[in-house]
Amino acid sequence: MRETVTTVPVLTCDRLTVAYAPAARPVLNDVSVGFATGRFTALVGPNGCGKSTLIKAIMGFLPHAQGEIALDGTALRNIPRRDLARRIAYLPQENHCPDHISLAELVELGGYARYSLFGGPDERDRSLFADALTTVGLEGLAARPVNDLSGGQRQRAWIAMILAQDTDIILLDEPVNHLDVHFQYSILDLLRALTRCGKTIVAVLHDLNLTAAFADDVVMMRDGRIFAQGRTADTISAESVRDVFDFDADVFARGGRLVCLPAHAPQAPA
Repeated sequence: MRETVTTVPVLTCDRLTVAYAPAARPVLNDVSVGFATGRFTALVGPNGCGKSTLIKAIMGFLPHAQGEIALDGTALRNIPRRDLARRIAYLPQENHCPDHISLAELVELGGYARYSLFGGPDERDRSLFADALTTVGLEGLAARPVNDLSGGQRQRAWIAMILAQDTDIILLDEPVNHLDVHFQYSILDLLRALTRCGKTIVAVLHDLNLTAAFADDVVMMRDGRIFAQGRTADTISAESVRDVFDFDADVFARGGRLVCLPAHAPQAPA
């Protein structure tokens, strides 16, 4: 495994092994990785390699047979869930909500961890909600039921909710898969901009060109292990793409960023 050290990580996994059942084969094997403050890290690798499992383990949805997950040096198992919700936001691959919930109500749920026992959103919260809707381009649809929105609009609605949570760490599992090109770029550009405010972003991505365009760091996984991790420009290469994806690619710099294309382009139709 090749590794490039960046900065001191705020969120760490140390020799993590995870299985979906006590006697089952591990999905993650001896995984050690750290995510640094103010960095956008992409998790990439073939389907089934453990990317989503890693995020679920960090969130505490899956028990780990061995190893440790820590936030600022404190084991996550020792941090109350409500306190964690003020630090870490999570967007899974698939999301569902009752038919009656409006977009405004969904986004308002993002501030729940900040409310007092008998209180509700304050003016700062409501400003965050409005800003989140504007950021994802849905400001005119606040009264619409979420389930009446298009697939791409619903995905942006869920992203607005986690933005409204206003945490310093955001974990996203395939956040742009259902979006058109315009919103793929605008959402990833937004996430990159959040790192300049000190937020830590970790996202599962499938497109290596999007990864190269927006991610500061990349973690390349295969078969439940980390194959390579480090700065994106130092880690994505023709060699690493071949070894991780079994795919021959040309990787080259253009306009200050990496581009990944098939090494053997299909013949154009006559």
